[in-house]
Amino acid sequence: MKNSIIALGSILLLTITILFGCQSSAKKIKNAEDNVQEAKMDLADSKMDLYEIRLDTISNYEQFKIEAEKLIVAQEKNIAEFKARLVSEKKEVNADYNKKLVELEKKNKELKKKLADYKDDGQEKWNGFKKEFNHDMNELGKAFKDITVENVE
Repeated sequence: MKNSIIALGSILLLTITILFGCQSSAKKIKNAEDNVQEAKMDLADSKMDLYEIRLDTISNYEQFKIEAEKLIVAQEKNIAEFKARLVSEKKEVNADYNKKLVELEKKNKELKKKLADYKDDGQEKWNGFKKEFNHDMNELGKAFKDITVENVE
């Protein structure tokens, strides 16, 4: 008796599971269509997010470029002013400073070219470029400061 109740309960449970577990073809198609629509909406959202990120990167680049160009122009001005002050210095001192100033001018022009030649290749490359460029600008500023400090002594 106990075995027959367990068997009957198992069969009943299996039958209910099969009946409710099966979906009609129309319902399966509807679910698939809903999934496709949802995926299309997710894709559209992702494209919009990517577009906004690119716009932010472009505006960040433009802002960075303007600031960097200001720094480069300021460096060019500082170098020109320092050269003008060297005119009154001794000839032996001038040769050494002129050599260092030529190197600084070269580095400044290289940075200007590097900034002008940069093309947007994504956020990761932009961050690397910005970090390297800022480092190079800081080094150029330190080098110029070192020259002017040597001249004061």
